[in-house]
Amino acid sequence: MTDEINKAIEVLQNGGLLLYPTDTVWGIGCDATNEEAVKKVYALKKRMDSKALICLVANDFMLERHITNVPEVAWDIIDLAEKPTTIIFDKPKGIAKNLIAEDDSLAIRIASDKFCQYLINKFKKPIVSTSANVSGSPTPKSFDEISEYILKGVDYVVNLNRDKKNGPPSSIIKLANDGTVKVIRN
Repeated sequence: MTDEINKAIEVLQNGGLLLYPTDTVWGIGCDATNEEAVKKVYALKKRMDSKALICLVANDFMLERHITNVPEVAWDIIDLAEKPTTIIFDKPKGIAKNLIAEDDSLAIRIASDKFCQYLINKFKKPIVSTSANVSGSPTPKSFDEISEYILKGVDYVVNLNRDKKNGPPSSIIKLANDGTVKVIRN
């Protein structure tokens, strides 16, 4: 796994795109602080950049570094979640501007997958995580279902867990700084 992490970090540091296994589905990723790299993800997915992408962080500390105010209820949601849960927070900071939604919010998940945690910890920055498909196409249920277009469009394909079936996509919950909680995807 160390070799794969080092190869992935080299791609991330050079503004490239990764195809990698996450705690939910195979994802397309890049350095979440690099605006040019984020543009490449939108282009590969043929997606408008007004549709926000999810970021993965390695731990609580990294979450607090990129969100101005993490509401108390967020920690309860994270602790009690029975499956990977992405939370949309208000007022992100230190992230590529083209990842931030028009309402000044950002979708972030603390990665539960060991590979993702090690990768992000060693990279020391959040990474983008979006499903490995063109926008509007079905999310691949396994590595074998990822299109040739996506495989050729990334700079590196992580050579781990290629035989594993995807889990369900993450739940998505929007937490506003005024205390409002809204379930976007269960």
